[in-house]
Amino acid sequence: MKSVIRDLSLAPGGHQKIEWVKKNMPLLRSLEQEFAQTKPFAGVKITVSVHLEAKTAYLAKVLVAGGGEVAVTGSNPLSTQDDVAAALVEDGLNVYAWYNSTADEYAGHIEASLSQGSSIIIDDGGDLVTMLHTKRTDLLPHVFGGCEETTTGIVRLVAMEKAGALKFPMIAVNNAQSKYLFDNRYGTGQSVWDGINRTTNLITAGKSVVVAGYGWCGKGIAMRAKGLGAKVIVTEVDPIKSMEAVMDGFTLLPMAEAAKLGDVFITATGCNRVIFSDHFKVMKDGAILCNAGHFDCEVCIPELETLAVETKAARANIMGYKMPDGRWLNVLGEGRLVNLACGDGHPAEIMDLSFALQALSAKHMLENHKGLGGKVLGVPEEIDRRVAQMKLDAWNVKTDTLTPAQEQYLGSWNNG
Repeated sequence: MKSVIRDLSLAPGGHQKIEWVKKNMPLLRSLEQEFAQTKPFAGVKITVSVHLEAKTAYLAKVLVAGGGEVAVTGSNPLSTQDDVAAALVEDGLNVYAWYNSTADEYAGHIEASLSQGSSIIIDDGGDLVTMLHTKRTDLLPHVFGGCEETTTGIVRLVAMEKAGALKFPMIAVNNAQSKYLFDNRYGTGQSVWDGINRTTNLITAGKSVVVAGYGWCGKGIAMRAKGLGAKVIVTEVDPIKSMEAVMDGFTLLPMAEAAKLGDVFITATGCNRVIFSDHFKVMKDGAILCNAGHFDCEVCIPELETLAVETKAARANIMGYKMPDGRWLNVLGEGRLVNLACGDGHPAEIMDLSFALQALSAKHMLENHKGLGGKVLGVPEEIDRRVAQMKLDAWNVKTDTLTPAQEQYLGSWNNG
């Protein structure tokens, strides 16, 4: 099927973006050279559904260098960059995505990307997997397996596995240490604030910032907020994560109380209806709300729309909602992923780690999928550690190594 994009003439700008990230992604450059020689994906059809911007585009090109027949689509209606999509089409890839697609257009793009009959899928949030298990079950026989990028997608996969519904194996890339310790913490921490700051042009220092969820993404967001001078409040449901937040020096409150205090609210839970009507009714005038979770259901926009007596665009990518008592609440990026709806996503060096894991995990799945069935699998430790070592090598950072005597000591139980 012919590519479906917004405007091919935008390609020069996309090429420029891809070249910039390539220069700052040494792990993928190394894999591109390796794959160009070994061709691990020769003749294999691959579909990639990840936020379609420059870093994802370079991952797709690395897979092509390895011999793959690659189709690319987005994983969020507001994160596709039309110039990058055009550049990939000009480079010969099949692309199905454009910025600000409707729900029907977005679903159509997902379906079109799978229509080639892909053997390997690289998913971000689970929309490829869902399409294959609902509307396009006829394509299931082609699928060997795939990889999932996000916490949200893995939650969906695990639920499918428990229900016996998952029809092929998926590697949970998000659960690799080289992913969540860096992408989720440092990548999300920086890119969320990049999106907020460039969109609002307001200071963070001195404000009360409420971070909903203290997983690795929430930890990174809170850490960066503290560094910017904010007073940070964390809301959580898990007692262990709650204890971590307190010991990290943050105030822990239920959202019902935090809602009265926050100047900026950021959700990062992977759940739905985290901030809803009860909270909107008590928030400060001018409060800013945004979301760092995969889906746009954490800040309950329908309930906010019901409460509002007036709405207006306060600024590009900021919608204002006037409450009956005259207060205005401001939502960034339609409540979608703020780091992509209002920014360029994670830094290139961070995605270099994550996409190196994706590329090597896809290769591993291709080589080892037989007999695995519908299981959610971890990234093999050797891949996780290889990617970490590649990053250290790129930094020209050296580590210590154990001597044979130390290895013997650590492997013995009878040490005095």
